[in-house]
Amino acid sequence: MSNEERFPEVAVLEPGAACTNVEVLEPRDVPLGGPRAMPVSRTLPQKKRSLVGSWCFIDHYGPDDVSSTGGMHVPRHPHTGLATVSWLFSGEIDHLDSGGNAARVRPGELNLMIAGRGITHQELSTPETQTLHGVQLWYALPDASRFSDNHFEHYEPSPVPAGDGVTARVFIGSLAGSTSPVDTRTPELLGAELILAPAAVAHLEVSRDFEFAALAETGEIEVNGTTVAHRELGYVPPGSDTLSLSSVDGARVILLGGVPFGEQIVMWWNFIGRNHDEVADYRRRYQAEMGFEDGEIIDPLFGDFPAGQPAPLPAPVLPNARLRPRE
Repeated sequence: MSNEERFPEVAVLEPGAACTNVEVLEPRDVPLGGPRAMPVSRTLPQKKRSLVGSWCFIDHYGPDDVSSTGGMHVPRHPHTGLATVSWLFSGEIDHLDSGGNAARVRPGELNLMIAGRGITHQELSTPETQTLHGVQLWYALPDASRFSDNHFEHYEPSPVPAGDGVTARVFIGSLAGSTSPVDTRTPELLGAELILAPAAVAHLEVSRDFEFAALAETGEIEVNGTTVAHRELGYVPPGSDTLSLSSVDGARVILLGGVPFGEQIVMWWNFIGRNHDEVADYRRRYQAEMGFEDGEIIDPLFGDFPAGQPAPLPAPVLPNARLRPRE
């Protein structure tokens, strides 16, 4: 389906015009594991929108007092057909995966894990962390790369000016003259953190082929003149080569974008496939490999893990109805 078919209004925009058709997506509260279930705000996916580019999952958490919430304690669990992006504002998290990668996630540093055909990992906030604050993002891998080997990358982007009173850290893709070297294994994608001083306005040059989502991370912002409250997501369809962000009181914004994905996905728990049967098979293989259920293991999918770590999470039971594709 073309951009014009999905968003017929974009065809009449003149070069340089900013699309004002901003859709505001409200978050929902979700408990995230741990003995006291650290709360997160989830703005993607939801019923009326599953994807922005290939971005398919946005969790925003904190600032959380770890002494009250217990912090992040997400033991070993699987992923298929996607990549995870960890981006922190405060606190630290230890990452460990079955690809042999151990890394500490720190504020302002990208940790990208490409699951490919299969991986398991765990994320635990460090004992020294007192306040935990950040976002966890996923994007779907296209058919061309979703069965590739798993991979891990770390990147620390330098801040660059993106207008008067505006600073950007571009961790994926290109913006404001800054380009991340990270290979995402997916068509064009953007991920950036922007800091807006009070009353600052960012007029960003962007690709007309991209759709965008701006997360109001610390306070109220305006996206192309539309008010987006704290923790909400402002969605902008393709069709414009400029994007306007502003804040009266100053704000931090997570800006995500990409070309419309153009493929249907089935997303359930931590798996992304293309149909119900594929996801059900991922679950069966994971349960057998972790020893939760009996099953023949001919071609292990989820890898080995170091000894002495917390026990893995079992997969939930599949719903009675068949899983339906999203697009």
